[in-house]
Amino acid sequence: MSWYRNAVWFVKGLREYTRSGYESASKHFNPADVEVNVAGRSFLVTGANSGIGKATAKEIARRGGTVHLVCRNKERAEVAKGEIVTETGNQNIFLHIVDISNPKEIWKFAEKFKNEHKLNVLVNNAGCMVNNRELTEDGLEKNFATNTLGTYILTTALLPLLEKEADARVITVSSGGMLVQKLNISDLQSGNGTFDGTMVYAQNKRQQVVLTEQWAKAHRNIHFSVMHPGWADTPAVRSSMPDFYQKMKNTLRTEAQGADTVVWLAVSSEATKLPSGLFFQDRQPVPTHLPLASTHSPPEDEEKLMEVLEEFSQKFKSTSPG
Repeated sequence: MSWYRNAVWFVKGLREYTRSGYESASKHFNPADVEVNVAGRSFLVTGANSGIGKATAKEIARRGGTVHLVCRNKERAEVAKGEIVTETGNQNIFLHIVDISNPKEIWKFAEKFKNEHKLNVLVNNAGCMVNNRELTEDGLEKNFATNTLGTYILTTALLPLLEKEADARVITVSSGGMLVQKLNISDLQSGNGTFDGTMVYAQNKRQQVVLTEQWAKAHRNIHFSVMHPGWADTPAVRSSMPDFYQKMKNTLRTEAQGADTVVWLAVSSEATKLPSGLFFQDRQPVPTHLPLASTHSPPEDEEKLMEVLEEFSQKFKSTSPG
């Protein structure tokens, strides 16, 4: 069945996820949706020093929002911040150095952030695709630690802050690659069998879709969404998927095109007219499963994922400094 999923997904990708797919979809966009002023609203964007994250932060800054950039590398983050301030003229850009693969660091950051700032919109964009099995200092498989557990901890830690605000939103940047994966809760850290970084990443992205659906059910006054940016020309794609990049580089979307739906979900009033918990591509909700692909999982597996992540989360909270 996996060969079928992969084949259907790749054909779909060539049609929809490339630059021409974006250009075709964008003919139906309403430019007024994103021609808004968001001054006074506070946005937190993870992985904001390059790629989709930086493009998103820049567009929000252009619209007057207060933007908190959460980045791992201080040097690159300072450069990104300087570029955003210079290009947009917005001085309300703040930098936080946090490694999203480090649960204790996330807890420490979130506790401090809650005491010092307000938050209207969280954009979970930070992610990684490590092609060989690598463990963090906490003994966690790195893709899982960053893409799934890091996203879970940051979001749940900041929910109390979001709950205080009107029109609060959480947007998670996933991938269409999740369409080739069925949720697998038996091996969350990919310790069994041959390690395939691309498939591990796709599994993490499936997990993010499940997280979004579960959060939407549990927190009715926050609007949750998850999205696929298409195949964009970003530093992460170049470094993590060099063969794919070489084959596809002339057809890839720009970073701004990849970020378009994130920005739309973050700032437009149209986005929140749609139900919470949906998966988006090019400003439209799209199915989370391919036809006949057998990727649906039983509700108890989805609930189990939440339980396991909560256990992990609390374990690291209790040992976090301060």
